[in-house]
Amino acid sequence: MSKKIFSGVQPTGNLHLGNYLGAIKNFVELNNDNQNECIFCVVDLHAITVKQDKDQLKKNILETTATFIASGINPTKSIIFNQSKVHAHAEGSWILSCISPMGWLNRMTQFKDKAGKDKEKASVGLYIYPVLMASDILLYDATHVPVGEDQKQHLELTRDIANKFNKDFDCHNFLKAPEPLIKKNFSRIMSLKDGLKKMSKSDPSDLSRINLTDTKDEIINKIKKAKTDSLPIPSENEKLKSRPEAENLLGIYSSISNQTLDKTLDEFGGKNFSNLKSQLAEILSNKISPISDEIKKLLNDKEYLNKVLTHGANKADEIAEKKIIEMKRIIGF
Repeated sequence: MSKKIFSGVQPTGNLHLGNYLGAIKNFVELNNDNQNECIFCVVDLHAITVKQDKDQLKKNILETTATFIASGINPTKSIIFNQSKVHAHAEGSWILSCISPMGWLNRMTQFKDKAGKDKEKASVGLYIYPVLMASDILLYDATHVPVGEDQKQHLELTRDIANKFNKDFDCHNFLKAPEPLIKKNFSRIMSLKDGLKKMSKSDPSDLSRINLTDTKDEIINKIKKAKTDSLPIPSENEKLKSRPEAENLLGIYSSISNQTLDKTLDEFGGKNFSNLKSQLAEILSNKISPISDEIKKLLNDKEYLNKVLTHGANKADEIAEKKIIEMKRIIGF
């Protein structure tokens, strides 16, 4: 069955292995399935929910675009564009904000996590971020959205908003409630220095993450220095629960190898970590370093990257504008 896919990545710069295994690798697989119609968005409007340096933001938009293409997303097969070039996203977000109860937004745990203790200083944009996400998805009649654990709640809100709009304006199924695409056999990628912390570009130690722009030697060195414990690798999943660093490295190996954790445990159970690290370094460097080389090559051709974004925005605008015009008609504009 064909699927209409929509997903986006924030242009925060310095994308890493967690971004690749958690999202981009899946995007490539969806792009390669000829039954799918895919739209991949660089969500720069979402990025400005926190203050951005304007020059760095421009660079990050191009770097994210380059990462999509270098990873294997074909811009002639899928639509790649940046959100701010399609006005319907912001317009749709305002319309949907006006029918979304505050109680629904108050339940969003990600706002509480990102705003921290002093939520009064957080931007209004950060608070209504999930409504903009709903607009992004609903404008394209997306049937499926690839999501990780941290976005499942937002997608459920998108479905609620779609259903409420349809009910409020008596327009059955005008806004299509999308289904989640949750990746099977995927482990959340944690820091190479602390298995209890998510891999993040904001970690002060560069050794905590594999950047998608790292060289082969840098990748091998980081895996070699990754934190482990002194016990042999277990053969059973249950015995990993109190060993976060071991669980993380085994999860990375499983994800990059497209195999279950159980199969990885069968392969490495009873062995020491040097064996796992050696094989993980080899498979990761062989996979990531060509992507890194291609990202650097593409970033030297900014004219091409801007053409991809402009072409994608024109195609996206054609779809989204039709939806927003009909949405306005329904509400009485």
